[in-house]
Amino acid sequence: MTTTDHTSPDAVQTADRLPTNLHMLVAEVFLFGLALPATARFLPIYAIRLDASAALLGWLTALPAIVALVSSAFSEWWRRKCGSLERATVLSGFGYRVLFILPAFTPFFPAQWQTTWLLVAVGLPAIAQGISAVVFMVMLRSSVPDARVTAIVSRRSMMFNVGVATGTLAFGVWLEQAVFPFNYQMMYVVAFALSLISLEHVRRIRVLDSVSAPTGPPDPAKALASPGFRRVALVTMLSHITFFTIVPIIPLRLVNELGANEGYMSLFALAELLAAAIMASQTGRLVRRWGSQTVIAVGLFGTALAALILGLSDSLTVALGAAALSGGMWTMCAVSGFGFFAENTPQASVSRFTRIFNQVTMFAAFVGPLVGSQLVSSTPLTITTVLLLGAVARTAAAAWIFSDDLRGWSQRRMLRARARRAHGSRP
Repeated sequence: MTTTDHTSPDAVQTADRLPTNLHMLVAEVFLFGLALPATARFLPIYAIRLDASAALLGWLTALPAIVALVSSAFSEWWRRKCGSLERATVLSGFGYRVLFILPAFTPFFPAQWQTTWLLVAVGLPAIAQGISAVVFMVMLRSSVPDARVTAIVSRRSMMFNVGVATGTLAFGVWLEQAVFPFNYQMMYVVAFALSLISLEHVRRIRVLDSVSAPTGPPDPAKALASPGFRRVALVTMLSHITFFTIVPIIPLRLVNELGANEGYMSLFALAELLAAAIMASQTGRLVRRWGSQTVIAVGLFGTALAALILGLSDSLTVALGAAALSGGMWTMCAVSGFGFFAENTPQASVSRFTRIFNQVTMFAAFVGPLVGSQLVSSTPLTITTVLLLGAVARTAAAAWIFSDDLRGWSQRRMLRARARRAHGSRP
């Protein structure tokens, strides 16, 4: 007696490729995390060493966000031009990773041009960054089944934070021991090498036929016409704006009012990152039990408590606890936020929905810091008052997100009850 194997080719292909995809997605983000502190943590300090003005320091943060927001609109064109999602992801990823090597050339410029070069060094790669952010998210969604998205995002977030923490400590020790500016140049060379190894892992990821990404031009109107995606966009906007509004003024509170030094700021960042790594490992379990939107609300409320502690306490030791609370709770919010997006995105429209989701996120992350900075610099409000207002805003946003989830749950329950009654009344 013979048996027939009814396993579909898509299922076989998924079983073959999925383990490799999962491994590469985790390994590449860890390596990228190792490299990231060179720009995210130490580039502003490098600029200060070069006598950069406060305005230029602000543009070092704002310019990449603006450029990436604009360039992300061309992500679909780029994917069609490259012919495959894998090729589009690798090429745009390389363009973004040039960010790590360009600052190494700074000492070769005349002194009066060095800070301007740093601005160019972060602005040019942001063109590729905006495209890369979108196509990589599409690649992630297309290389992992929907049921595994939240779990892999949680693992990636955990390993990313571990990588950033490790890179921050290693680069910090190196910068203290070596002579300036050679110490910074070598750091950027090493970071660039790590980012290229990360890119090699990205190159090995393959799209699964069973969840392949679609083709076709982006259509924002169709995405926003979806009730589910409108909820995603609104929840994302509220959570990101209220979170990032007070992010730029926290260092002012710690340094100017509480007397923190560079060593303490490293401990503060490390507390955030370690708590984020721990929480990332648990978020998938919480989402499965409570649902994405509820976990988003809880995470955002946790960041409100952290802001309240920072605003009311004058103890730097207590502030470390607030750092851990903020890092862990925001990671919970961000990871479950991506899961919420995945749950409300039809696979047939993943490309256009991903682009718009990414633009919403970047816009909110750009607007939020401007609001907080203007409240401190252009109004009589103190830093403490703005921190407390930020805690109130985060709490209000968390309450709305949770109540919206309750309304949706009630509506779904009512529809199921109606369906059961209608089924029971049939002859």
